[in-house]
Amino acid sequence: MRIVSAVLAVVFTLLFLAWGTVRTIAGINFDRGCEGYLKRAADANTVQLADRNLAVAVKYLEDNQMTSGYTSVLWRTPDEDVGFWYANLNSSLEELHSVKPEATQLEKTNVLMKLRETLLDQGQSTTVTAPDGISIYPNNSFYWWWGVLSSFFAVVFILFAIPWEEL
Repeated sequence: MRIVSAVLAVVFTLLFLAWGTVRTIAGINFDRGCEGYLKRAADANTVQLADRNLAVAVKYLEDNQMTSGYTSVLWRTPDEDVGFWYANLNSSLEELHSVKPEATQLEKTNVLMKLRETLLDQGQSTTVTAPDGISIYPNNSFYWWWGVLSSFFAVVFILFAIPWEEL
């Protein structure tokens, strides 16, 4: 029984480590495909540069069906509303498109400042505004169950594999 428990403990521990690895890779891919471009759009010094970078991020969201729904698994909260976030980004992109070349520098600066406020959250550090768990959307429930079950069974089988009477 201990050998079976030890083998299952190793299997579920490996599944949990795989979960962590896949989540990390998903986060990196999201940063490379979207979040990094949102940061660049927020940091852009010209309307054209902001427009190009925001357009890449919005296209990524559309290509990956990240335009509606919630990232939450157990209950919905407003900060996890993908539809609102996407609509806000899309509106910002439309506003950048509407800036006329003959607009004054003050008008362009105001649009860029508004964009920066839309794209970034100010706290102890500056972060890109995005719903929690967006990097694994729309599979958040699957990843949640994978993490919970693999960690739970890893702990259970580790406890069964330990020779308690010999301690």
